[in-house]
Amino acid sequence: MTGVDPRAALEKLVMALERHLEASASRRGDDDPTVVAAYEDVADAFETYDETLLQAYGEMTPLEVYSGDGEDPDDLDDLDDEDDELYAGLDDEDYDDDGEDDDEPEGP
Repeated sequence: MTGVDPRAALEKLVMALERHLEASASRRGDDDPTVVAAYEDVADAFETYDETLLQAYGEMTPLEVYSGDGEDPDDLDDLDDEDDELYAGLDDEDYDDDGEDDDEPEGP
């Protein structure tokens, strides 16, 4: 390890997430400054954790902080449009809700 401590950065990230949860639960309006500050703290703590993880072990998380800068709104998926909706699970025809294989005959 090279002197950086990802565990300490992780602890700070967890604390920032807890503060964000508390601020969100008691928010007063859409632009509550406490929630905004907590949001920014989570983003900063996450980036610090990701950087220290990379420095210490050459690894990164699969996550990114959304900044909203430089994004073209036309490029973003409209999840209300059924054709553009993302789904990573089973399709209806792939899901067998009774747990039995349809190709096997029933009974003894």
